Amino acid sequence: MKTQVLAIYGGKGGVGKSVIASNLSLLLQQESRQPVLLFDADATSAGDQQLLFGLHQQTATLASLNNPPAHLEDLRTVLAKHPSGITLLTTHREISQRHLLTIQLIDATLNALEGHFAYIVVDCGNILDPVILKIFERTTAIFVVSNPEILVIHQTKRALEGIQSYLFPKEMIQIIVNRMPQKTAISPAMIQANLNHPILALLAEDDEGCTHALMRGQPVALVSPRSPLIQSCAIWMQMMRETKLLERLATLNKPRHTNVSSIYAGHADPAVPPAGSIPARLLSKERRLYSRATRHDVDEDDPVVALKLKIHKQLSEVMDLKKLPNDIYNPKQQAVLREQTKKAILDIIENEKNPILTELKTRDDRTRLVKEILDEALGLGPLEEFLADDSITEIMVNNKDQIYIEREGKLTLTPARFLSDAQLLGVIERIVTPLGRRIDEKTPYVDARLPDGSRVHAIIPPLAIQGPTLTIRKFSKESFTCRDLVQFSSMSPEMAKFFKACIEARLNIIVSGGTSSGKTSLLNALAAFIPSHERIVTVEDSAELQLPQPHICRLEARPANIEGEGAVTIRDLVKNTLRMRPDRIVVGECRSAEALDMLQAMNTGHDGSLTTLHANSPRDCLSRLETLILMAELDLPTRAIREQISSAIDLIVQTARLSDGSRKITSVCEVIGMEGEIITLQEIFSFKQQGIDTQGHVKGHFAATGMVPKFFEKFEQMGVLLPRQIFQKSA
Repeated sequence: MKTQVLAIYGGKGGVGKSVIASNLSLLLQQESRQPVLLFDADATSAGDQQLLFGLHQQTATLASLNNPPAHLEDLRTVLAKHPSGITLLTTHREISQRHLLTIQLIDATLNALEGHFAYIVVDCGNILDPVILKIFERTTAIFVVSNPEILVIHQTKRALEGIQSYLFPKEMIQIIVNRMPQKTAISPAMIQANLNHPILALLAEDDEGCTHALMRGQPVALVSPRSPLIQSCAIWMQMMRETKLLERLATLNKPRHTNVSSIYAGHADPAVPPAGSIPARLLSKERRLYSRATRHDVDEDDPVVALKLKIHKQLSEVMDLKKLPNDIYNPKQQAVLREQTKKAILDIIENEKNPILTELKTRDDRTRLVKEILDEALGLGPLEEFLADDSITEIMVNNKDQIYIEREGKLTLTPARFLSDAQLLGVIERIVTPLGRRIDEKTPYVDARLPDGSRVHAIIPPLAIQGPTLTIRKFSKESFTCRDLVQFSSMSPEMAKFFKACIEARLNIIVSGGTSSGKTSLLNALAAFIPSHERIVTVEDSAELQLPQPHICRLEARPANIEGEGAVTIRDLVKNTLRMRPDRIVVGECRSAEALDMLQAMNTGHDGSLTTLHANSPRDCLSRLETLILMAELDLPTRAIREQISSAIDLIVQTARLSDGSRKITSVCEVIGMEGEIITLQEIFSFKQQGIDTQGHVKGHFAATGMVPKFFEKFEQMGVLLPRQIFQKSA
């Protein structure tokens, strides 16, 4: 016996879908003269069907089973037989039991019932959760129940969009309007136009008959078989029989989820499959789509690429995306635009007859395709997946066909790629345009940031020979503290206590290191020690610092406009900070003549300032600082520059990225003063590397050199408590 599964879903609570499900079951049994099962799966009102049939919760529920059923016999304790011949099955009675319903249990139950019943009518409630989605995958038709009321119609429209977002065929969803009065201001045509979906049946209003039946503990079809509701239900069934609706719907290609267990186990959004969920049989297509590292033109012969391009073209005809506001820094605007665009894409796919869509049979596959098209149209394309992965610290796009990521300090080539140079350039423009920056042939490179503070650098042809190049330095959603860096073995607990004392004692500190050595993260951690009552002014080329204090003024440099005017440099901003009554000045990075202004600020009463510098060692840091000051073109003698440096800087903290990808503080040096023409340094802490273990991890330990810093007296003068023992030389 072939089993037809019919789902009754409410566009809103209280629309009468439970009454419809119970009476539909009886009418189907009377007409077919074959066994029918009524499956009560309502998330919030399970057990109502037993009340409608007067069974008063006599049986156990599906949630009480210890194991998924393999045969109908395994369900004997949870099946209730009504005198009318209808069999009832209830998933649970208490909402607290809903978590016991696993996807595997629902799937196994439907398998066990298959072939034993002509029809299974499922009361699905009005909540879309993984259990209901699994039931929908097994159904012939989804009957969505609405009422001729404004609020209900509005909620029904949202319900339809929700179901369609999971890529169920539009034809599979049928609209039933319940409680339709003879005279109403809202006509069926108005409802149909509002829902943008045809109405299958109108069920008459019959409050008196329903109330009478409920009091008797029997369905309306048994108590009042000639009532308006039952007569209109009979017309509905006759219409389905004459049009062979169920037979047609049974042939539809319904997508099924490939990894439903992971969804129920806590996957954030069942509509967004986990990465890598494309089945092996389609992996070759995905690789063809993403991994051509030698092609520079869009391969329109690739069927998947051709499908995407076709959908993009149709999407541009439906929605002029270039004219729509698309600010990636405006979450509300992005959410609205993504919903509108997603609906347009789903409508296009629904009408698209493409063999590739036929091969993408699972909901995972199709949802991934929709997400990729959506990301390409509005977001950052294939980079969205990497931006969402917190384990990735850097994204490097060498060209449209070659995307590397950094994870745990190691570089990895990904299979992802952009469809074209134009798409990659569009992503770059989406990042920089809202910030008032530009990138074109006249200004072919730009520094910017993402909404989460991640640093972005882009460079385009003619300077970038292989095509547009994009580098994104990601920042964690929560900035690291010194406690975190101790846990990461980037510093020792003693060093963390020492840094806290240095900040409280208002020492001037430079964090020095190479590219991607953790300078900004360390600067964030050190600045977090600044007392909350002090006024902090930060100066950055691209705003990245994430400080927890409440009293902060954040300044960001500005590039020149298209006429080459209006540029505001870091140096200009550092000069401005001196007029802003700062207690502390924090400069994200000194890379030019602003180094002189920073030193002058440190030497003129703005103690406790912090900055970073690119250099390979503390000694190189001093040399580079001297070079940067010379860029100010003031013709200062070398000795005067070095005296400025030695009197302004108290501490240099050197960071490095080691061979295993770990980032550590390799040296902490005090700037003592001048000896002749040379600035003298005294190392206080260092990292002693002892080799590499069998896993390739660097072995070593942090050690104190035994030297007590000259500024230790300043700690005592300012009431900063720090035991001298932390400077004792390690064994």
